[in-house]
Amino acid sequence: MLPACCPPALSVPAGKLDTGGPEATGLGAQPGYRPPQGKVRVPPDALVSACPYVQPVPLIETNALEKRYDNKVTALADLTVSIEPGVVGLVGVNGAGKSTLIKLALGLLAPTGGQIRVLGLDPLADGDRVRARVGYMPEHDCLPPDMIAAEFVTHMARVSGLPAAMARERASETLRHVGLYEERYRRIGGYSTGMKQRVKLAQALVHDPELLLLDEPTNGLDPAGRRAMLDLVHRIGNEFGISVVVCSHLLGEIERICTSLVAIDAGRLLRSATLDSMTQDRDVLMVEVDEDADALAKALTEKGLEVRQDNRVLHIRADKDAVYDLIRDTVADLDLSLHRLERQRHHVADLFRDLPTPEEAARVNA
Repeated sequence: MLPACCPPALSVPAGKLDTGGPEATGLGAQPGYRPPQGKVRVPPDALVSACPYVQPVPLIETNALEKRYDNKVTALADLTVSIEPGVVGLVGVNGAGKSTLIKLALGLLAPTGGQIRVLGLDPLADGDRVRARVGYMPEHDCLPPDMIAAEFVTHMARVSGLPAAMARERASETLRHVGLYEERYRRIGGYSTGMKQRVKLAQALVHDPELLLLDEPTNGLDPAGRRAMLDLVHRIGNEFGISVVVCSHLLGEIERICTSLVAIDAGRLLRSATLDSMTQDRDVLMVEVDEDADALAKALTEKGLEVRQDNRVLHIRADKDAVYDLIRDTVADLDLSLHRLERQRHHVADLFRDLPTPEEAARVNA
């Protein structure tokens, strides 16, 4: 039996929970939004805070997961990972196995070996229950061009089990959230690429899922469209209380919106950790001057510092605070203009640098 402090479920009857006003629901920030009748979502962090004995169930958990196509092409190999609630980036180069993992999580594919659980459920044995709690935005355009957007999103809400009246209401609310409210009665075939991506996001969100799986959500968008889509995803993860797994090969996007990251390469786990731990500061300072960088590099080297020069930028190892003062005094002595002095940080892209090519890996494994 759970301790008395533990709420019985993540969804509680409306009116039984003090939500702090409409803004607390996330969608409430949009004009005219009302949360779904009969329930108010409690974010996992709030549940754990209310009861320290309860820990969130992993979004996706795999154990020695393998997937081979025609027993020839290996898409995933011995993948063991636990993806915790939050906004999670699933990254890797094209062909790394990201989309295969998503399809396995949805029960659309059967694994060749190993196990996978989604929200504690087996996607193959409990496929209907998994898909009722998960929203999926596919990578490729798969929308019916002759349907009106409002009708399509309403239909997807009905497929997810919502009654007709609630499905229509939720469709309008969700299309308002993704910025298509004024265009909701147009046929999808007349939409731009960016608008179609928003329709795909709306149909994934309309049934109020606990988990969103977004496969390359910025695919085909221009820079402005990518920024707008990323802002939407960020709001969903941070204001709605909905966990999000974002598949992408664009690492800059992942760094912008995600709290943790799972990196896979050639079907194998490369690393799984919080983004903060992956992008922590290095013990290297970047110093930029407008001129005479050579003279500064020489002077700092003579004073015992380890310096690497890249045009006007010097990379200096700084294992103690006194290095800052030494750099400042040297720049002043040389009468130089200092443009930048900051600690260098790791980037997500560093994970994929210096990886062996497939040919090199084959030679090593031979």
